[in-house]
Parts: sequence; C-alpha cells; structure tokens
Amino acid sequence: MTDLSSLRLARLRDHRELLGLTLRGIEKEGLRVDAQGRLARTPHPAQLGSALTNERITTDYSESLLELITGTHKDAASLIGELEDTHRYVQACLDDEVIWNQSMPALLPPEADIPIAYYGTSNTGTLKHVYRRGLAERYGKTMQCIAGVHYNFSLDDRLWQVLDLPGADDQARRSAGYIGLIRNFTRYSWLLMYLFGAAPALSREFLRGREHPLQSLDAQTLYLPYATSLRMSDLGYQNKAQSQLKLCYNDLSTFLQRLHAAVTQPWEPYRQIGTHRDGQWIQLNTNILQIENEYYSSIRPKRATRRGERPITALAERGVQYVEVRCLDIDPYAPVGITAATSRFVDAFLLFCAASDSPFFPVNGFCQHSADNFSVVVTEGRRPGLQLSREGAPIALRDWGRELLDRIAPYAQLLDETYGGDAYRQAMAAQAEKIDHPESTPSARLLDDMRSAGASFQEFTLAQSQAHARTLRGSPLPADQTAQYQEWARASMAEQQAIEAADDVDFDTYLARYMEAVQAPPTLPRV
Repeated sequence: MTDLSSLRLARLRDHRELLGLTLRGIEKEGLRVDAQGRLARTPHPAQLGSALTNERITTDYSESLLELITGTHKDAASLIGELEDTHRYVQACLDDEVIWNQSMPALLPPEADIPIAYYGTSNTGTLKHVYRRGLAERYGKTMQCIAGVHYNFSLDDRLWQVLDLPGADDQARRSAGYIGLIRNFTRYSWLLMYLFGAAPALSREFLRGREHPLQSLDAQTLYLPYATSLRMSDLGYQNKAQSQLKLCYNDLSTFLQRLHAAVTQPWEPYRQIGTHRDGQWIQLNTNILQIENEYYSSIRPKRATRRGERPITALAERGVQYVEVRCLDIDPYAPVGITAATSRFVDAFLLFCAASDSPFFPVNGFCQHSADNFSVVVTEGRRPGLQLSREGAPIALRDWGRELLDRIAPYAQLLDETYGGDAYRQAMAAQAEKIDHPESTPSARLLDDMRSAGASFQEFTLAQSQAHARTLRGSPLPADQTAQYQEWARASMAEQQAIEAADDVDFDTYLARYMEAVQAPPTLPRV
C-alpha cells in the first residue's frame, strides 16, 4: 500500500460515521419466459404498473425484459431485502411465467418476433420506444436480450474532502474522485469478471448460425472451457461504431467532450439505414450514438436527470453523483440474481478503487492493457497459468488476484468496523477461496453442474429459474406490502396517463427539441 493510500485509509477510519452513509442500489434485469423456457411474448403485466413511470418495476430493451430497481440503501442487507421483496411481488403476478435467472437469453423466437418494449403514446414513451427500434437496427434484437445486474454506488460528498481530492470546490472534488475511482475500476475490473462471471455457456440458437469460436458442450449448448462471462465478450453488445470510442477517464471534461462528439456526429452506415421506414421512425438519428445511454461500458459516471434533461447536460452542470457498475452477471444460484455477500465485496472493491492512487492513463486517456486484461479474463479467465499484463509486464492472474485481495482487505475491515460484525471480511474470504480454487467460481460451478445433471444450458437454467420461482412464491409478501406495490402500480398508470394528456406538440417537434438540447459541455478545469 502506498503512502497516499495508507494516509487516505487512516482518514477514512477517522470518519467512519461518513462511511456509514454510503449508498448502493441495484437495477436487475431478467427475461420473462414461459413454462417451456421460451421468451414470453405477452405484454408487460398490468399488475406491474406502467413501464414508463413505475420507478421500481419497468422494462429494458424488450417488452419481455423486466428491470427491477431498488431505492438507495445504507447497508447491503436492506438492499438485497428490497430486491427480494420486489421479486416476490413480481413473481406472484406472472401466473405461469418465471424470471429467467441467467444473463444469456432463453430460447428466443425469430429476430422479427422479439417484442420491443412499449411505453404508451406520450412523446416521452415514444422516444424510448424509437430508441429501442434503433438498437434493433444497429445491433440486432437478439443481442439486446442479454441481461445483467447494474450496481449503483455513491460515497457521502464530504468523504471526497476527507480523501483530499484536488478541485476548486466540492463539486469538482467529487467529480474528480469518481473519475479516479473509474480509472482504478478499469485497471482492476478483470477481477470482478473472474470472481463473479457466471455466463460461460449459451444456447446454440442464440448465435443464429453466425461464425463463432465456441465449442460444443452438447447438441444444444456452446461454451468456452475457461470462460467466465461470454456476456461481456465480443459476442455481446458491440459494433464497429462503438469499438472506435475511446472515452477518456483522465478528467470529466474530456470524457464529456468525447461523449458529446459521439451523440452528435453521424456514422455513415447508420446514415444509410436512415431514420424512417414506411413512414415510421426506426432510429432517433444517424449518429454514432443515438443518445448517451447507448454507450456500452463496464462502468459509467452518473447523475440523476430531470424530466427531459440530457445526461450529458446534467453531468456538465452538476458533476458526477454516483457510479453505475454494469459488468456483473446474474448469479444463477441466487433467487434474485445477486447475494448480499457479492454486494459487500463490490462495496469494498469500489471503496478501494476510490481511495487508492489513481494515476492518469497514458495515450489519449485510454489504457489498452486494462482492456486486454478484461477481454482475456471473460473468455479464458480460469485457464491454468493465465498471464495478464500489469503496466506492460506479465503477471499471473492468481498472483495479481491475491495481491489485489490483500489490498482490498483493509477496506473490508474498515466497513466491518463501520457497520459492526464481520460480514465484509467473510465476503472477502469467499473470494480468496476462488483465487486459490478456480473450480469454485460460479462459471466453473455452472459448467460442472450442467455436466453432472446431463442437462443443456437451456434445460439447466429453466430448472433453476423454476426452482427460484417456487422459492419466491413460497414466501409471499405480507398483505400490507402487496397492497403498497399495487398502489405504486396504480399510481404509475395514472402518471402515464397524465403525461400523455399533457403533450402539446407532435413527436417530430418533441424529438427535434430533445436533440437540440445537447450542447457542447463547457471546458472544465483539469485537476
């Protein structure tokens, strides 16, 4: 541990009361499937309310892709508790359908028959729907059915001053702190893929006959023997336009300038597609990114937006508020896709990233070594003797993993001192076991369990998802909590209707105004 890191750790220990104000939240995706494990093509259930306005239960890309959203919590137990409650309510509303508890999709219908999420007739809802039509044109609907767990994390604003971050004011220090956290996350996020990657296999039909480097596990299943997360590999959500984006994480200003360029500069293949077909909108524009949310990355700097406000504007005006970790696979062994132990490890990992030295990246603000490490771990992270690149020098994954866990351990202990007990240190111990024994990682366990059961990826995941559904249904919510979810659903429907009634311009006018709202962010001082 460097002198600066040791000093910052000591300062954090002196301000444990502020650490106790750390907030975390989860957005968990999951496909609805029928009793045979096929993608459900039914509308978003009315009992779940409006997908446009229900803050707890919505849809992501597809009408069939649920997104369950928690509030922010000051501890991992209450966070997972809320996620469990929402799952219990949703599963009780699904009749014969279940939530597919895997990141890689269930059996999908033909591409044209995958239903795109619908958000009603308002301009806001139409924008969300047309954006998803654009994703279909650019990436294909199949890729949009991949699911994951997004983990939101924020420190109390006063901690950035405790950590002695540079900046002219509190907002500048906070933004510099989160951008520094992101740089370290980029350096070390391969560790999360090794420890928590849980998608080493997929249904053969997912690739729709495309060429691929995968091997056959059985007649219906493809896999890579040492993969951790095919979801995060080149098989996932990528294209040539996005592969050219190298958004700089050396400072917020440069990041926003490059993001602005991506959402305002046309891309010729998208220009050839056009924005309309048969008189209908098929994408919002022909730019590299239609909107900021299209940028695919394993972590994002975030700021809550006002209605109709662009994310880039919110970040430029009010700075970074929290980070969103996007690389976590759904845990197939957890009924809600993530455990409290995983949450606690991610907390400690992110605190380590925030408090540790975070030098600027070389060469235009992009670190190729980190990108290469991440890529090799998602496809062959459990390969015996695997070597990674640390600042250009080879190092064994096992050695670097042990070293990182040793560096994270003091932050886990500090969190235990903050919350009481030893839950964070127990979470650390579970991960150390995976470093020493790759067969205990979720990706290895999944392949072993499939082989032991003699089941294909589809068969095994359906059986697990049905078992999880029985668990959730076996502990229904108390009547008062069910009534609360029902009231939220009713209120969201009324809010959607009010939004639709308030529209006073046509969609073309609304969209033009929305796109014009993207102004080049001001040049912020580099720190």
